[in-house]
Amino acid sequence: MSSTYGTLFKLSTFGESHGPAIGVVIDGCPAGLALDLEFIQHELDRRKPGQSRITTQRREADTVEILSGVFDGKTTGTPLAMLIRNEDQRSKDYGHIAEQFRPSHADYTYQAKYGIRDYRGGGRSSARETAARVAAGAVAKLLLQREGVQIQAYVSQVGKLKLETPYQHLDLAKAEENAVRCPDPAMAEAMFEYIDETRKRGDSVGGVIACVIQNCPVGLGEPVFDKLHAELGKAMLSINAVKGFEYGSGFAGVELYGSEHNDEYFTDETGRVRTKTNHSGGIQGGIANGEDIYFRVAFKPTATIMQDQASVDMHGQPATVQGKGRHDPCVVPRAVPIVEAMAALVLVDFYLRNRAEKW
Repeated sequence: MSSTYGTLFKLSTFGESHGPAIGVVIDGCPAGLALDLEFIQHELDRRKPGQSRITTQRREADTVEILSGVFDGKTTGTPLAMLIRNEDQRSKDYGHIAEQFRPSHADYTYQAKYGIRDYRGGGRSSARETAARVAAGAVAKLLLQREGVQIQAYVSQVGKLKLETPYQHLDLAKAEENAVRCPDPAMAEAMFEYIDETRKRGDSVGGVIACVIQNCPVGLGEPVFDKLHAELGKAMLSINAVKGFEYGSGFAGVELYGSEHNDEYFTDETGRVRTKTNHSGGIQGGIANGEDIYFRVAFKPTATIMQDQASVDMHGQPATVQGKGRHDPCVVPRAVPIVEAMAALVLVDFYLRNRAEKW
């Protein structure tokens, strides 16, 4: 089983949902980075459970511990290890599914592939693992901040409630002012009520997270297999519950003629080559062109619902799966920092690779 991501900035995550702890080891973090622990903890706090009544009520402090790779507040270039202890496991909530397969979960596929599975909260396939990604992504963000790169994600859709306003006309900072993480206050309130009503019915709902990357250096990405948008897509689709990824004009671009879709170039007052439009989403030929990179990530409704569902057990016999435990009725509010983290990990890896490719 591979739990490693990255080429030069390489991370390996470990741990299970109901094990003693989860964590990450980063290999390839440059020496001399001032490691801002408050910033890393803030990023984890944005993801942690129990933030409001529309998130899981599992109570985890998600306090990060640095085990290695730092001296006098700066990275040393050696493996950077971070640990997050699990404190509020309730494994008894999962005893009833020890031999049952939950619909749309990884229970059956995991059992079929490995012949064994940790049924407590999904074990390794639980979204609890993403806390380790957020910790690593925070380190990546600190590196990117030195280059002026900004990454901002927000909830743009919950169920059929869709924010149509282009990101250029939104104050994205307002996304952090409400529990849903939608930058439009009125839409955020409607989304909150929709999620809460869904929760009360014992059901779940999906959503979409939009992400904008600004000030990305020109040249990140490769022209063939390791295209920047391909790696972003892979990173996003590796997040639990993600069902779709599109960047730039996405699927809507097929409705335009080439004369409408092409992004014409011009040179601005500083001498920088720019594009008049940005249907390309800041990436052309798999390589960043310096314009805003923007993409959308679709998340399915949470698989665990508080309703009985028909299934089978490990012996192939019919079974009724009962919904128990603590789960998010909609994952997108807590997934915003995960999307940002994975975007940061992709960019910082390409940034280091780009530096290594040119003399």
